[in-house]
Amino acid sequence: MNSKVRAAVVGVGYLGRFHAQKYKSIDNAVLVAVCDSNTDNAKKSALELSCESFANYKDLLGKVDAVTIAATTSAHYEIAKFFLKNNIHVNVEKPITSTTVQAQELCELAYKNNLKLQVGHIERFNPALVAAKKKLRDPIFIECHRLAPFKPRGVDVSVVLDLMIHDLDVILSLVNSEPKHVHSVGTPVLTPEVDIANARVEFENGCVANITSSRVSKTAQRKFRVFQQDQYLSIDFGSGDVSLTTKIGDFSESGELPLEVENWSLEKGDALLAETQSFVDSIIKDIPCIVTGEDGLKALKLAETIVESFK
Repeated sequence: MNSKVRAAVVGVGYLGRFHAQKYKSIDNAVLVAVCDSNTDNAKKSALELSCESFANYKDLLGKVDAVTIAATTSAHYEIAKFFLKNNIHVNVEKPITSTTVQAQELCELAYKNNLKLQVGHIERFNPALVAAKKKLRDPIFIECHRLAPFKPRGVDVSVVLDLMIHDLDVILSLVNSEPKHVHSVGTPVLTPEVDIANARVEFENGCVANITSSRVSKTAQRKFRVFQQDQYLSIDFGSGDVSLTTKIGDFSESGELPLEVENWSLEKGDALLAETQSFVDSIIKDIPCIVTGEDGLKALKLAETIVESFK
């Protein structure tokens, strides 16, 4: 691999534009082109970022080493499969594909061709989670609330695949066990798909996760709480605030509560830049992606189980 990765972004709508900007700011990558079936979007981004523009992603062959796919979810499989078949590394936005069958095929194709397949579960690159994971050993109970105001984009899928899947990926990265039982409820509000959902996931090792997601809330909230033996950890993904409460002794009626509380606030950082840089580094250094295709497959599989439970 050359010292610089030649990259392109396929799908430069709202989120894709940010992906393209990150490639532009990375020293060991070159943004060669942007691509969008909406030629106005493509030309506007290309002009802004001084690169080529294409309407057809197949025209990128021979010009790039890697692509980021930020097209609609339903298009992920077809586009990613094309590039993996043609020996081009792929970073695909979450969810990896529309179905686990498609995701499994992409994972096998990437493995067969010795290519990097990264999935854009951006919370894994959030400084608050990176710092907190050092404190987490064996979670017993996890509670998540991810609430967002309504936005027209992303409504081609349910809130489970739109928002909840972020937390599902984080949970699966923390709990070293397979899901055993899933119970969920959900309802549409503004779209034909489920807009508010709650899921309770019980794992084989006894850990329980309670996850709530809404995309029709008045205010945004991204909070994550983890209970483990003698400890309670709270993370606010939005503000970067982390709080850790630890039991340091036995309770005595005559003394203070035997609890030690640590609070710290992290700079929000740029998780998307970290995600993009990590993808480029995995190609150049030939090291595993932080969020692999298999990770994306596991999160999607759990999401599918939650959606099935609605029925």
